[in-house]
Amino acid sequence: MNHAVSIKVVLCSVMLFSTAVNAQNNSNNLNTDMLKQVSNEQTLSLTQALNYALTHEPWLKANSYQEDAVIAQSIVAGTLPDPVLTVGLLNLPTNGYAFDQEGMTQLKIDLSQKFSRGDSLALKQKALAQSAQQYPWQRADRLAQVKAIVIESWLNAYRAQRSIALIEQDKGLFTQLIDITEASYASTLGKTRQQDIIRAQLELTRLEDKLVMLEQQFESAKNRLAQWLPINMLMQPLNAEFTKTTGLVDFSSLEFDELIQLLMAHPAIIALEKTVTAKQTEVALAKQSYKPQMGVNVGYGYRDDTPMGESRADLLSVGFSIDLPLFTDNRQDQQVKSAIASAEASKTQKLVALQKLKGMYFKAFSQLARLQKRDALYQNTLLPQMSEQSQATLNAYTRDDGDFSDVMRARISELNAKIDALNIQVDQHIITARLNYYASSLDTQVMAEQTGELHNEY
Repeated sequence: MNHAVSIKVVLCSVMLFSTAVNAQNNSNNLNTDMLKQVSNEQTLSLTQALNYALTHEPWLKANSYQEDAVIAQSIVAGTLPDPVLTVGLLNLPTNGYAFDQEGMTQLKIDLSQKFSRGDSLALKQKALAQSAQQYPWQRADRLAQVKAIVIESWLNAYRAQRSIALIEQDKGLFTQLIDITEASYASTLGKTRQQDIIRAQLELTRLEDKLVMLEQQFESAKNRLAQWLPINMLMQPLNAEFTKTTGLVDFSSLEFDELIQLLMAHPAIIALEKTVTAKQTEVALAKQSYKPQMGVNVGYGYRDDTPMGESRADLLSVGFSIDLPLFTDNRQDQQVKSAIASAEASKTQKLVALQKLKGMYFKAFSQLARLQKRDALYQNTLLPQMSEQSQATLNAYTRDDGDFSDVMRARISELNAKIDALNIQVDQHIITARLNYYASSLDTQVMAEQTGELHNEY
């Protein structure tokens, strides 16, 4: 066997082995391949990331304090103002400053109390209590948002990590190919050309550039997770135990009316509904300004005896006050007008939020349907075809019936197809997480939040 044939045999052995491995990998679903990764070091699973993020979110605690503040304000709002006690010395003569000199001189104690206009106290308390009801739903929405964001960030980090691993696998092969082609070219016995060496080096350089780009994407995704996770967790490599974390509600079986009802039950929409209810109560409160406000006061005046020892009677005073809202154009009418406008604005905000939620759902759902079709195409057709093409170009080259450049192009195409298939499957999980956000009213954690079980925890 001459030197050229020996080189070709070595090249074929390397290529055949790599092709066989890739063909075996392509026969399995990429999710299964992810789950079979073996690592002796501690890894960060999506479940761990979610559990930490959802239980250490400081926004939830701040929102809970806001709810407590509004509840306390509602108690204050339902209470009458404190009575006013006034103590005064009246009609003291300035020519002697004697308390018993004049009969009009007295020590007077007044106690006055004002009452609310109509039912304004009860309505103000009711409006604040209704406003406080939005906060548990805001926390439920926040939990669902954090869950979707953490899932997406974690999957983007895993996408980059897994793509790097795929490229690293083929990078070693391309390095071997460069060595083999250089040896073949140096022997001058084979059909290897200088452009084959340059092509192999160029492809290796492109892989290096792609690795740098993916490493940047990996760090960017992890940096986004840093908002919710500590540094020591982010230092761990990621594993792929996420297939059961993002289960999807079967939206396809829902009628349109059922879908709208599901979206109407979304925590963000319910929070806005509580705001609308409170604003409507504020309209009724504003209308109480047309009613008069009343007050009473009681005074007791103590007088001293005369200088001759004759007794003087003490004085008792009782008063009643009422304000008359006769000129309402610039005050009461405007207050009611403002309350009505604010209530209508909150209704519009709820409608806009619902329309946005509905639009985002339909967009995500259509994206998922297309991704599922592409995934089936890749798994059932494209990846096997890429493997066959790579094998065919290799066979032709070993028979001196093909070009080395064809072998390289086939290998690069197969690698790109595997990365594309990975991206499709990761994108499916990301879209699924977004759809789960729209169905967050069915989430067990959200339901626990709605019933107040998380209120005491944070």
